Amino acid sequence: MFKIKHIFLLSFTVIALSIAGCKSQFEKIRLSNDVAKKYAEAMRLYKKKDYSKALILFEDLSQKYRGRTEAEELNYHYALTLYKLKDYTTARFQFKYFADTYPTSVHAEECRYLGAYCYFLDSPEYTLDQENTYKAIDAMQLFINLYPKSERVEEASKHIATLRGKLEDKAFENAKMYYDLGDYDLSNYKSAVIALKNAQIDFPDIKYAEEMDLLIVKSQYMYAKASYEFRQEERYAEAIGYADEFLESHPESKLTPEVNTLKRDSQAGIERAKNILATQEAQMAKYKANLEKEAKKDSTNKLIKNPIK
Repeated sequence: MFKIKHIFLLSFTVIALSIAGCKSQFEKIRLSNDVAKKYAEAMRLYKKKDYSKALILFEDLSQKYRGRTEAEELNYHYALTLYKLKDYTTARFQFKYFADTYPTSVHAEECRYLGAYCYFLDSPEYTLDQENTYKAIDAMQLFINLYPKSERVEEASKHIATLRGKLEDKAFENAKMYYDLGDYDLSNYKSAVIALKNAQIDFPDIKYAEEMDLLIVKSQYMYAKASYEFRQEERYAEAIGYADEFLESHPESKLTPEVNTLKRDSQAGIERAKNILATQEAQMAKYKANLEKEAKKDSTNKLIKNPIK
């Protein structure tokens, strides 16, 4: 039993020492002033896909190899290592640095593309701030402009479409939010019309065009309905105008029945507002007539009581 334990402890010690030896070997190279040996080890680790250790050596060598012929390959693999480790923020900076520093390199096109792709990968959900989405679009478009004949142009164009789709989602949801808040503040209906129309200006081919055009009609209708009667005719007329624009733009839309209903309700709203205003005007005229009648009556009574001598 003692012999078995002894063998086990001996084996464990050998394994531990072997591991410690490997670590010591890496540390020895990392601390070494032999940059050629360190460079070779960094490349070996990269090819072995031990990116974490390779990165340590690449970061150290990037300063020491500045201005040397090997710097191009070193910086290229340094950027790739960051990319492999999914540090997209630092990687895109290194890819851009490489493409700007070595514009004639065989790796320049790839680095320019991967720099843009890092922005693409860092683009958040549409509900969050879209700064990186805009930057990704700019970077992808720059790549297309610089390398119009590249095999990666088609892929870059697809990424731009995906990114623009995300911006469209955010623009639509932001505009729709005003409509959803209309019951809490009626002025939000007017804000919804403005936001929806602005979103369509920014994205002429937006995928939500039909739904947005319907929301414009609905928002204007609700805004008119909540207004005082003396403003309703004008505002209902705008809703009718938007409805006509919808019907012209989407003649075969499944939303047509709802738009027609809103148009009819707007027309009815105009007639109702006119009738209310006419009634109010008649009542006001009658009230004024009664006041004048009472005034004349008072004047006559005063003359009877106090005749002019």
